[in-house]
Amino acid sequence: MQIQDVPFSVIDWSRVKPTEHPGETGAATWRTFECGNLRVRMVEYSSEYRADHWCSRGHVVLVIRGELVTELKDGRRFVLPAGSSYLAAENLEPHRSSTANGATVFIVD
Repeated sequence: MQIQDVPFSVIDWSRVKPTEHPGETGAATWRTFECGNLRVRMVEYSSEYRADHWCSRGHVVLVIRGELVTELKDGRRFVLPAGSSYLAAENLEPHRSSTANGATVFIVD
């Protein structure tokens, strides 16, 4: 990952306007910071959230609260409790996430 054209930045997530993104079920609330070629998000998934699409974007994901289930299109499934992460390369393994009881995640992509 090469971060370009991003000056030193401090993000107060409580001041970042949230946007809601409905899933197949439930919703994700994103707080997004974008600068240069970087997108950083604090995402809160509602209980019973399930993504409505397969994602091919590269990510670094840290689960801050709750438990996130990430499924790969090939059928593999990973349960990530708070404090765990996953890495996904761009256009390599399509994935989607869900959560039974809600989760908060920090995402860099």
